[in-house]
Amino acid sequence: MRNKITQLLADIPHLTAKNKEEVEALRVQLLGKRGSITMLFDDFKQAPAEEKRELGQLLNQLKVKAAEQINRLREQVEIQSEAAASIDTSMPGQAAPLGTRHPLSIVRNEIIDIFKHLGYTVAEGPEVEDDYHVFGALNFPPEHPARDMQDTFFVTTDENPILLRTHTSSVQVRAMETQEPPVRIICPGRVFRNEAISARAHCIFHQVEGLYIDENVSFADLKQSILYFSREMFGAEAQIRLRPSYFPFTEPSAEVDVSCNICKGKGCNICKYTGWLEIMGAGMVDPNVLEASGIDSQKYTGFAFGMGIERIAMLKWQVKDLRHYFENDVRFLNQFKTAM
Repeated sequence: MRNKITQLLADIPHLTAKNKEEVEALRVQLLGKRGSITMLFDDFKQAPAEEKRELGQLLNQLKVKAAEQINRLREQVEIQSEAAASIDTSMPGQAAPLGTRHPLSIVRNEIIDIFKHLGYTVAEGPEVEDDYHVFGALNFPPEHPARDMQDTFFVTTDENPILLRTHTSSVQVRAMETQEPPVRIICPGRVFRNEAISARAHCIFHQVEGLYIDENVSFADLKQSILYFSREMFGAEAQIRLRPSYFPFTEPSAEVDVSCNICKGKGCNICKYTGWLEIMGAGMVDPNVLEASGIDSQKYTGFAFGMGIERIAMLKWQVKDLRHYFENDVRFLNQFKTAM
């Protein structure tokens, strides 16, 4: 008998009920005419006289606790019923707050859409690459000083090292190796360089590079394509200028500036009072690069260009610290809801 009382005392705090019917079923099970506790009171009459005092106290304690738990469950069920009754199910629900696309994704998609209108298709490739596709096939011999222009994360350092790609030009190489001209692709993707993180630099960033190879492709075609892109991205009044530059995989090469869309070319702190903003590098594909990928440089010519998505986004929205793009601060991201 003592064991039964002890077991019931341990079980009562864990009793639960979902509705009034279950509460009543518990009351009958414990305190009804044939309930467990009622039957224990009947058994109490047969208990030895020397144990009745202690057993009687335990039984009374058990009965009180059972009644309290049943009353507590009854109150909970009533509160839940009242709350459910107060809900107007005919009212429209509250919509969950929607997120927004990341600003880099917005700009990436906008760049892709612009070049798709010119007939470009999207090509992608691995982020972990071999030295040949990142450097060798792009006119970077092992001792070439241009390799020092890019600080590289190496995975292995054997004869043909494995590394994290420093540009998406490696995707262009893979396209030239597998496709017959004409080739007209853009290569968006994430790239990695071993640089100190600051307001204007990061070890991870995103690029979109383009490649067009066909017969009789000229520098004029390159200039017109970039002008079209700039006006679609920054407005119909945008102008561009090309400054001579150097890249191992293009010749001739140029840095491309666009007229500042903030001051309209008059000069401001964004463009450092020059009226121009640098947006990309470009040039005619070096014949050595074409030949390395099995393309006849006597028959085909082409141009390539590359831009940083972070750079374009900074210019488009005047973001002065590119670290914001990587911190996932909702307050920053919510500013771009209208740009989707």
